[in-house]
Amino acid sequence: MTHGAPGTTGTPDTRLIVLRGNSASGKSSVASGLREKFGRNLSIVAQDNLRRIVLRERDRPGAANIGLIDLTARYALDHGFHVVEGILYADRYGTMLQDLLRTHRGVTRCYYLHVPFEETALRHATKPDAQYLAHINESHLRDWYREKDLLRDGLETVIDAASSLDDTVQRILSESGLDGILPSDR
Repeated sequence: MTHGAPGTTGTPDTRLIVLRGNSASGKSSVASGLREKFGRNLSIVAQDNLRRIVLRERDRPGAANIGLIDLTARYALDHGFHVVEGILYADRYGTMLQDLLRTHRGVTRCYYLHVPFEETALRHATKPDAQYLAHINESHLRDWYREKDLLRDGLETVIDAASSLDDTVQRILSESGLDGILPSDR
């Protein structure tokens, strides 16, 4: 799915921050932490929400959520918002992500949150959604887990489990330049 030539998405001032990693690696917590520290006009284009809630779709190659994530991220960037996050397996979402990265006009940073499986299982058990925990067990996590499922061409900075949530958020704010931008009051 190609949506345009280089430099056709967002503005020179928008920040596209791609957060990827396995289930329970901290992607949603980091995205929420970025929004909390930055303020308004930071969009969280959450794969889980678009795929599971909006479309109620399984995560499969060529699924409709891939295009919806792409369109939603582009719409947000074109309207001055910043961020996308999700497991976003490289083999299923890589082409869409690379096209999005290629066409974004502003600063783009990609991060892969690498958490070993044992830590993933521990983090999963602390999720506050009891209904989710009742349906998703360690066997599911093991089936979904992919060791360092990185995008091609070394596009991502790997952040390991030793980095605290606050350190990770501060690092991304600094490296993306969001720490030097004032949020709009929308």
